[in-house]
Amino acid sequence: MKILSVALATLLSAPQIRAFSSAAIIRSSSTCSNYLSPSVQSCSSSSTARTMSSVAEDTKMADPATNPLLQPDDLPKFSAVEPSQLTPAMQLILEKLESDFAAMESKLAESKDTATFDEVLPELEKMQHPLGFAWGIASHLNGVKNSDELRIAYEQNQPNIVKTSMKFSQSKPVYDALMAVQKGWESEESKDDDFVMLQKKRAVANSLRSMTLQGVGLEEGSPEQIRFNEIKLRSAELANAFSNNVLDATKLFGLTVTDSKSLEGAPDSALAMWAQAHQQHLIKEASDEDEKKKLGEAEVDAKAGPWRLTLDGPSYVAAMQHVPDRDIRKQVYIGYLTRASEFTAEQLESKETEKKEGAPGKDNVPIINEMLKLRKEVSGLLGFNNYAEQSLASKMAPDVQSVADLSNLILEKALPAAEKELAAATALAREAGGDEYSESNLEKLMPWDAAFWVERLKENMFDLKEEELKPYFALDPVLDGMFGLVDRIFGVEVREANGKAEVWHPDVKFFEIYDKESGEHMASFFLDPYSRPADKRGGAWMADCRGKSAALGIDVPVAYLTCNGSPPVGEKPSLMSFREVETLFHEFGHGLQHMLTRATIGDVAGINGVEWDAVELPSQFMENWCYDKPTVDGFAKHYETGEPLPEEMFKKLNDQKTFGAGMMACRQLLFGMMDLELHSNYDPDGDETIFDVQRRMAAIYTPYALPVEEDRFLCGFSHIFAGGYSAGYYSYKWAEVMSADAFGAFEDVGLDNEEGVREVGRKFRETVLSLGGGVSPSEVFEQFRGRGPSPEALLRHNGLA
Repeated sequence: MKILSVALATLLSAPQIRAFSSAAIIRSSSTCSNYLSPSVQSCSSSSTARTMSSVAEDTKMADPATNPLLQPDDLPKFSAVEPSQLTPAMQLILEKLESDFAAMESKLAESKDTATFDEVLPELEKMQHPLGFAWGIASHLNGVKNSDELRIAYEQNQPNIVKTSMKFSQSKPVYDALMAVQKGWESEESKDDDFVMLQKKRAVANSLRSMTLQGVGLEEGSPEQIRFNEIKLRSAELANAFSNNVLDATKLFGLTVTDSKSLEGAPDSALAMWAQAHQQHLIKEASDEDEKKKLGEAEVDAKAGPWRLTLDGPSYVAAMQHVPDRDIRKQVYIGYLTRASEFTAEQLESKETEKKEGAPGKDNVPIINEMLKLRKEVSGLLGFNNYAEQSLASKMAPDVQSVADLSNLILEKALPAAEKELAAATALAREAGGDEYSESNLEKLMPWDAAFWVERLKENMFDLKEEELKPYFALDPVLDGMFGLVDRIFGVEVREANGKAEVWHPDVKFFEIYDKESGEHMASFFLDPYSRPADKRGGAWMADCRGKSAALGIDVPVAYLTCNGSPPVGEKPSLMSFREVETLFHEFGHGLQHMLTRATIGDVAGINGVEWDAVELPSQFMENWCYDKPTVDGFAKHYETGEPLPEEMFKKLNDQKTFGAGMMACRQLLFGMMDLELHSNYDPDGDETIFDVQRRMAAIYTPYALPVEEDRFLCGFSHIFAGGYSAGYYSYKWAEVMSADAFGAFEDVGLDNEEGVREVGRKFRETVLSLGGGVSPSEVFEQFRGRGPSPEALLRHNGLA
């Protein structure tokens, strides 16, 4: 079921957040003191008038004609959305949903043995759509336009959403009806199923599995069921708090630099970004509007400064790679690694106006400990030995050992390469870094040194600096080139459609996708490309705005693509790093699977119903094209002159493709196996701490770079504690085996063979991008490749074969 198995599960745990701006919530909570004792509860006539006005306002907020959250038949009207609308919308939606669902349960209970598919999942999909629409908007905005008002509204309503989700997930009448539908199909004569029937069977099987994992087998009203649901409520609260803490701690840090020598050699684009960040900080801190205006009109001097280094993605990466001052790098590094830990909690708590009793604090360490305990407990209630077993029950990987086997196979090749890479960077630091890097003063490079010297090593080896590439990677031409690629290999045309949909920020763009052959409008998507540290979460992601669904009559799916790339600075457009280009291609790959689906059963359309360790296949596949000459020629043009990227620079770019692949692979393996270890063998009630586990796993997967004492990386590991990757981070490597092998099909026909590439591209579209969750990922891959996946291509692409 879309809401309970996909949307709600994602919305309640994914690292997404909201944005609105209104005092309505404050107004509604600041009316007459209605919970005080009678002796103090006397309202004046003016107060009574305000109360009546508030009632009228609440009535208006519950009117579908005036509340955009109650208008699910169209794209979101972002310009009209306010936090005050969320609670009235949720109350109205949940009240109707519970009434409709109770009636449906009664009907199914009477005819459970004869229920048909159309009487169950499509009806549930239609019933749950208004909730998915409204809560989806709130969750999306919570990630891209966060505000105090929205946080309050979101946290107030989240428990009711979780409770409703549990009612659907644990409904015996629905479960029995789905079992009857499945048994009915099993009793029919065997025959080759068409795609629609395959979708239906997968949707039913997925729903039954999801309901089992959500506790449908627990006896109604039993202590086990009550405890299970308590855990679900608390887990949702903890995940939301974890995510908020990371965002708040990221915003909290800022290091002002006034001495230009400390930043000597840093790229001009980084200096401009930091200088602009300092100006924006001064404007934010200014006490009156005249001062703000004056500061805003002042010209920023990127060469003279001052500069402000933050923990926002582009700023942090630039600092680690390009700031020559070790002390500054250390401050920024430790600031990033201690976010939302005991090191920042006191400062964050001092900014809180009020704290609800029992609410999670600002230190993510106790939040993580509680989450791990709850996950272990809930997996026990469901009959699993640990949470990792529970997580893998719905994934491709059969067990933890299978993941460990793949990880160790890659580690065998990656670790020697990583140690060699770090040794080369260390040698360069000793040679060129001066006395502070001598063996007598520095036994080994510290974590805040490694990225800086690895970048210098890359520049020396390939005679190419990232700053030289950036002018060729302006956002708009990169988009044109990426769209040209999908036109060429998939036969779809992307058209800019700004103005056809409302957006939540002026930077957001809107596009439509058309099939080139038929001219059919297939899909649309929003693109939010730049970082906004004040109210937008870090990272990059794709989310479902509207999913394809025959039951809902939705033929044109819509996606949200969110990145945190380098924003324009002054008169310069957004000039992207190459990694930001790869990230854009990555997220577009996710979007293509959502948007180009042929599946029409909502529960398995697009990314819905796709096993989690397979969802990274199309995204990581798309990254490969960033090294394809025709593709790069399509977007790498100098933003001022229009000149294409010189052939020599492209060759150097390709030559450095596998540079650092060993350390990157080991890092990903560490994250994946540490995640599984925390959710399988680790005892949260034992003597070992989560950071002991981190150090123990690092000794295996990154022995050359053990965590420093202050390292609190886990406190910011949102993927597994506030996202959908708990006991599933390994999915990146698991899916990378498939994505590399899939790209190998294009290499087999020759990347310069335009006709062959087009033919393989159409096949990729017809299988990987079209079938969604309607066919198992292993079958989808075999349909495309003609065999199962092999890790050979991955090792070869990473230079580790």
